[in-house]
Amino acid sequence: MKHTCYALLVMLLMSCQDDEEKDYTALNEAEITAYIAANNLNATKSETGLYYVIHDAGTGTRPQFNSNVTVAYKGYFTDGQIFDQSSSSGISFNLQQVISGWTEGIRYFKEGGSGILLIPAHLGYGNSDTRSIPGGSVLIFDVSLISVN
Repeated sequence: MKHTCYALLVMLLMSCQDDEEKDYTALNEAEITAYIAANNLNATKSETGLYYVIHDAGTGTRPQFNSNVTVAYKGYFTDGQIFDQSSSSGISFNLQQVISGWTEGIRYFKEGGSGILLIPAHLGYGNSDTRSIPGGSVLIFDVSLISVN
């Protein structure tokens, strides 16, 4: 009887383990390209899979990998649901302390620049649920680089 209970306990614990992490690459790619087409955007794809649209490249300083910047932004999903937004005066942060899609994407602009970042999950929060953002989500940000500090 002890062995049966032990075996059941082991099987129960094994069934609670997470499955392999899902690879959202193809799903994110399809979702982003459909969004770009539906919204008639002229987006560029980087080598990492980040898509970006430059409305205004800006004329000031271009941030570096470790720059402190001030950015006004609105973050939303491809269905338009907003998950985060700054005030028009923006927020300040170091580019090494944010998701890699921001670290890469903000550097495409100079001070005064604005545009859109379309970030696949592997450059965002990956497979993990984070606050109101489900794992595997494509993140879209309207960004305005106010200053490089």
